[in-house]
Amino acid sequence: MTSSLDISLLEKAVASRLTLMDSQHESAFRLFNGFTEGHPDLVLDVYGSSLVIHDYADAPNQTFIREVSEQIKNSLAWLRAGIVKTRNGKTQEEKRGRLIFGENPDRKIKEHGIWYAIDLTMNRDASFYLDTSLLRKWLIENMRGRSVLNTFAYTGSLGVAALAGGASLTVQTDRNREFLNLAKDSYSINGFPIHKKDFVAQDFFPAVARFKSMKQFFDCVIIDPPFFSETSKGRVDQEHESARLINKVRPLINNGGTLVAINNALYVSGQEYVRMLEELCGDGYLKIRELIPVPQEYTGLNKVTDPITDPSPFNHSTKIAVLDVTRKQVTL
Repeated sequence: MTSSLDISLLEKAVASRLTLMDSQHESAFRLFNGFTEGHPDLVLDVYGSSLVIHDYADAPNQTFIREVSEQIKNSLAWLRAGIVKTRNGKTQEEKRGRLIFGENPDRKIKEHGIWYAIDLTMNRDASFYLDTSLLRKWLIENMRGRSVLNTFAYTGSLGVAALAGGASLTVQTDRNREFLNLAKDSYSINGFPIHKKDFVAQDFFPAVARFKSMKQFFDCVIIDPPFFSETSKGRVDQEHESARLINKVRPLINNGGTLVAINNALYVSGQEYVRMLEELCGDGYLKIRELIPVPQEYTGLNKVTDPITDPSPFNHSTKIAVLDVTRKQVTL
């Protein structure tokens, strides 16, 4: 950071998040959200005692990143490793993240008393989404005795939270087996049993079709798709086709069950998303129970700019809705 104003932005960010820093440095949180806190090319996250710098600049500047790193290290002397992820890097290594200080980045973090395995350089993301922290808390508190299907599971944190809350069954499905293997690591460090059949490495569309053909139903289905994805099996488009994806999983939910629907499309406003959900509820088989917010520090504690699209009644473009389900009496 080159100006006193920029330095003060980081100082404010650190000062406003001191209460999030546990004495053992095992937690994970967003330290600085530059999109709303004054520097849109920069986002800083902390995982345990590791700093992750997300560089979104069109023209990455290594000197700038070193200055950011030094500033944060001076403020948080307990950090023992730092990684920079360059969104517009020239190589996959730059995009996934390269170590800029320290030696061994953290491999697990604790949230709401539960351990989660992480691999900070496995892909462009950091293997653990901080914006769904309060959803994991909700799952811990609401899934006792219930069967859960976690679609687009990524590294399985939502399913892990459901199991931690006493779910009777949690099935995790994702196209990428490597991601699901990290989910298994989370099971291991929490002492949860690993059953091979509960980890389905398959594209969403054939996986859902298989559950339907087997007449395997769940008390709760979580659908957390990427913004956009297209394979030979089908297309995921969170900006234009959220309703279609939700309708794909509705037949898998038991009567009286729950659908957790997440939309992270930046250009879909909160009102647009709610309107779409209300249209789905028009047939009387779905009902919006509650909206789950994103942690305040993730959205930005010292906001100086507004989001590109108004997320209200949600507090962030990650829009999380819990819906109650009445099962249609149909034969699959």
